[in-house]
Amino acid sequence: MQQKQMNIELRSKTGKGISRQLRNADMVPGVVYGKGMDPVAVSIKYRDLQNALAGEGGQNNLITLVGGGSLDQSMAIIADMQRDALRGTYRHIDLHRINMNEKLRVTVPVILKGTAAGVKEGGLLDLAHHELHVECLPNNIPDHIEIDITDLQIAHSIHVSEIPLPEGVKLLDNPKTPVVSVLGRAKEEEAAPAAAPAA
Repeated sequence: MQQKQMNIELRSKTGKGISRQLRNADMVPGVVYGKGMDPVAVSIKYRDLQNALAGEGGQNNLITLVGGGSLDQSMAIIADMQRDALRGTYRHIDLHRINMNEKLRVTVPVILKGTAAGVKEGGLLDLAHHELHVECLPNNIPDHIEIDITDLQIAHSIHVSEIPLPEGVKLLDNPKTPVVSVLGRAKEEEAAPAAAPAA
């Protein structure tokens, strides 16, 4: 898991008008919350937020907060982001202040390795879950969960219980849930030959 730094600035004013002013100044309004603290309104430079999200870990990157008074040097993780539906720009960010010795629950993307044997035989690959829910210490958050599908045959699935995990990582999804499957080939309709006309 990648670790990043991000500058934050405390703000005393909140509301739609203030948020609009911040966005016009290339800032993103946000809030920091966590165990044993009241939520704190902050603002973040747009480029700093982009840098904090860069890399394979993305939203699960561990972030050292710089500035922000008593929040300085706190560790945080991005809990939620609001984005503009049309432009995709960040509109608001929720940061969860974390304790590095306490386990977190996060979602981690699934990456498939290899080509399924059943696909080579004409089957159709079906990835039912692009993300999985895990619980672990912050330093153990994996960038992704890799599933080797090389031996996956037609009409077979790989379930949550069959996925190997890094040490210290626990899957929270139902063990019986199929994550990736190879569906059977579409049956070719055999058209009955037309009866030959009588001579």
